[in-house]
Amino acid sequence: MKLKNTLGLAIGSLIAATSFGALAQGQGAVEIEGYAKKQYFDSDRNFKNDGILPGGSIGYFLTDDVELRLAYDEVHNAVTDNGQDVKGSNAALDGLYHFNNPGDMVRPYLSGGFSHQSIDQNGSSGRDHSTFANVGGGAKLYFTENFYARAGVEAQYNIDQGNTEWAPSVGIGVNFGGGSKPAAAPVPAPAEVCSDSDNDGVCDNVDKCPDTPANVTVDADGCPAVAEVVRVELDVKFDFDKSVVKPNSYGDIKNLADFMTQYPSTSTTVEGHTDSVGPDAYNQKLSERRANAVKQVLTNQYGVESSRVQSVGYGETRPVADNATDAGRAVNRRVEAQVEAQAK
Repeated sequence: MKLKNTLGLAIGSLIAATSFGALAQGQGAVEIEGYAKKQYFDSDRNFKNDGILPGGSIGYFLTDDVELRLAYDEVHNAVTDNGQDVKGSNAALDGLYHFNNPGDMVRPYLSGGFSHQSIDQNGSSGRDHSTFANVGGGAKLYFTENFYARAGVEAQYNIDQGNTEWAPSVGIGVNFGGGSKPAAAPVPAPAEVCSDSDNDGVCDNVDKCPDTPANVTVDADGCPAVAEVVRVELDVKFDFDKSVVKPNSYGDIKNLADFMTQYPSTSTTVEGHTDSVGPDAYNQKLSERRANAVKQVLTNQYGVESSRVQSVGYGETRPVADNATDAGRAVNRRVEAQVEAQAK
């Protein structure tokens, strides 16, 4: 029971730590899991029922792919042929190798290690101790970056008795403490454009340059930029988990294309973004697909030379609104671009 209590204390401490650490996957991450497995005992054991084993585990990622896992579970529901209840416990130390990348929704794995089992029967005079060599495999499905479900199966070779048993299992876990998400880059404030509410042809919002014409970009003092430029900006919104350009965005993309046609020396970078729902790696790919979709409309639909348009995805790292609300996430699902040119 001392091992059981120690494991429970460690699990409780690590759960409490989730309130303070950044939640992420990869090297340095910790995974805590509750699971249940069914152990199919070898016939040499003379058990009438196979065992149901609830338990828990703690894993630590030595690298992005390799996890060292300590597990503990207890034997329930097993009965011998003569009707005696079987009680006991297992402690295991396994290494897991994960496929795919941290942040992917599905990560298959292979496992290998050793476990020790101690069981007894009601009325027996002693406990049966066995050491197993374990190999197995399965997959983890990450509902979010931090919460996952797992299903797997192990083959357990009893080193002491020379037989093999099988143990499929399912579990639910939490992942935290690895490399955190990159900090969101600051969003530059848009340049101020003069207003002319009284229609006198002069800026209303000026400080040091009272003769600044209306509707031009000004600096912090209300003065025109040293080099007079004209600019067009693009902001295309996308539906959740989609990278298809919606029909109502084609007009804005055409305006950008017409501007680049008018100023043939210009070029632009089309920047794709997502909200924070889903794994980082998936959102990075989604943002790249969104940026490329807008580039294809510019080049294929409206004839802008491909060499003048670059596309890049920033995933979820550059939000402009609060990802905690539906409205904020809708604003963050976007592609942006801007083009500046010397005014003619």
